[in-house]
Amino acid sequence: MADYWLQDLEALETISRDDATRALFLRLALLSQNGRLKPFLRELAADAELDAETKGSLAELAQDESFLHAVEEYVRRTRAVH
Repeated sequence: MADYWLQDLEALETISRDDATRALFLRLALLSQNGRLKPFLRELAADAELDAETKGSLAELAQDESFLHAVEEYVRRTRAVH
């Protein structure tokens, strides 16, 4: 169980430190909260520049509301530290 949480914290820290990645996940969280995620998922599926594995992983994360909420909270709480 501790390894699972450590991996989550490492993922959240990685996301929060990269400007583009952080912006993407915060945008996904906003889209999810506003019920506007479906157009993003359609565009993602149609993107010829991304491989299937990346598309699948990103789509899975985009639909995980608890993960997106955790990203938002982590960024909000650690913004002053960074």
